[in-house]
Amino acid sequence: MATTLSISVRLRRRQSETAYVSVPITEEVLQSDEEEGKKIDVDKVIAAALQLGKLESTKWEIEGEPEIQLHPIQNAPETKIVQ
Repeated sequence: MATTLSISVRLRRRQSETAYVSVPITEEVLQSDEEEGKKIDVDKVIAAALQLGKLESTKWEIEGEPEIQLHPIQNAPETKIVQ
């Protein structure tokens, strides 16, 4: 019987998803400006949007095909010892 050799290569597949969230304009996302009065603090809006993205109610849609890459850490797969 002929035998063959093989090498295990660890891959990683990533699927991108997109969601739109609405961040309410409240005092929490505003900052005071001496010359212009109140204005939107972009960093606070982004932080609030990221929190909204974690909610179960956020609807995510798959975007395109999965991307397959070489995994940056190459280690041997776990093997089970049969006794």
